[in-house]
Amino acid sequence: MAERDGTEKRGRLSRPLVLATAVALVDREGLAALTMRRLATELGVESMALYRYTPGKEALLDGLIEAYFTEVNARLRDSTADGPRTSGWRLELRRIARSFAAAAHAHPEILPLVATRPLTVPVARRPAPVLELTEHILAVLGRAGFDDATALTIYRTFVAWNLGCLLVDKRQVVDNPDEPDPVLRLGLHRLPAAEYPRLRALVPRFAEFDDENEMLGGLDSLLNGMPEPPLDSFYGGDAS
Repeated sequence: MAERDGTEKRGRLSRPLVLATAVALVDREGLAALTMRRLATELGVESMALYRYTPGKEALLDGLIEAYFTEVNARLRDSTADGPRTSGWRLELRRIARSFAAAAHAHPEILPLVATRPLTVPVARRPAPVLELTEHILAVLGRAGFDDATALTIYRTFVAWNLGCLLVDKRQVVDNPDEPDPVLRLGLHRLPAAEYPRLRALVPRFAEFDDENEMLGGLDSLLNGMPEPPLDSFYGGDAS
């Protein structure tokens, strides 16, 4: 019976299921908990059964990036928060930023990997969902009428700002989750007050910020500093 059950479970395996289970494990227990053996246990199969879908730990990390960007793209397709897609390139970038932030908030343990892992992989070998989002952003800027150099500048600025904001937002590591006092909860009492007065005073206030509005407000300021395209043809004109 056990052998038959194992065969049935292996028969239900698929790459999306393997990656979804890996994401859920990391969400629950952190990146350090993710191993091929532990993932196999979560799926109820032998470790060797996974190698058809991911050849090892490094490929599994790339799979987390793939799953993350698949979710971003799905959220983007489903998003209607900024109205119909006739609103112009600025609001389209805001829509992309909100979809990316929603995925980051859902999977904070994967976010640092999202920021660093693609840098170790040549562009042409990055997962298709990563390339899909990059192509979409560049297409948005191209349809708006930007020349190639300006489009790349805006793209880099956009990516750097969004990743930077999200990483800063998630940088607080709670020292004692049961402690109600924010200074003690974050472990800031370990820092000498005389040497780090502003750090101790201001870090707890991060929790009071509306992180989405702060991210989008800063993005608007950055985009306002960019040159305008000579003729915005994005979906019939820029209404932003």
